[in-house]
Amino acid sequence: MSQRMTRREALKETTGVVAAIAAVATAGEAPPQAAPNTLPAIRLGDLAVSRLILGSNPFFGFTHGNPQATDREMREFYTEDRIMAVLDQAADHGITAVWTPCYDHWIRLWNRYREKGGKLRIWIGQPDHFDQMKGHISACAKNGGKAICIQGECIDRAFREGRHDLVREWLDLVKSFGLPAGMASHRAATHLVAEEKKFPTDFYHQCLYQPDDYARRWWEQAVATIRQLPKPVVAYKVLAAGRIAPREAFNDLFRQLRPKDGLCIGVCPSKDPRQIAELAALTRDLTAAT
Repeated sequence: MSQRMTRREALKETTGVVAAIAAVATAGEAPPQAAPNTLPAIRLGDLAVSRLILGSNPFFGFTHGNPQATDREMREFYTEDRIMAVLDQAADHGITAVWTPCYDHWIRLWNRYREKGGKLRIWIGQPDHFDQMKGHISACAKNGGKAICIQGECIDRAFREGRHDLVREWLDLVKSFGLPAGMASHRAATHLVAEEKKFPTDFYHQCLYQPDDYARRWWEQAVATIRQLPKPVVAYKVLAAGRIAPREAFNDLFRQLRPKDGLCIGVCPSKDPRQIAELAALTRDLTAAT
């Protein structure tokens, strides 16, 4: 308990935005033995996670032209203490998992967060270094990752080069650690090919748009793919990197997702400290309505 209070006290001494995050995260906090707000759950293989998963692009300044903040603004905002505050805030609103690359600095932060008793307990690793993929997979598995999904650009490159056997090797390595295995793609047909080739996948991660192209036709193609896949799919780029309001994007997507599908979204609390609360409420309400 003393560690958590120390973090809160430290946050209160930083900017007003961080204080706002801490206030949102702690307002109405449940007693120690009570369950937090819950969200609908999906399964990635044997792993149960909230249907809404916290994305991490903003943590590392990957904004893809997000109009809410530049890459530099994101990196400057997201200190380690602020990342940990957002993880706790997400957990308070029922989010049970965070989806991040397997960078050394993230692993150090994740281990520190767990040691401090952080509330969010599930890390889904996204190894994203093509030439060091096996090392990154192993690092995730050995540092508390609960599932591993190969990053989309790496999968897209392997498919362009016709290296399907390499993708199978990556997935087999994930499975050798006893973890659910997934793969991501920015392309609409990739996961259908993976199913045809009987890759050892438990779930898929489907981008709703092409990189740097947020035309509606890509969304339509991605959604059509999701509905054909027999396994759970977690959609990403749901808000088109901040270009679409959450309610509009969620209303469209939840009419297409199946109950076993989820979504992964990064947040910009420097602009809107209540964004996580809004996303969680939309997920809860629209799941109940569809």
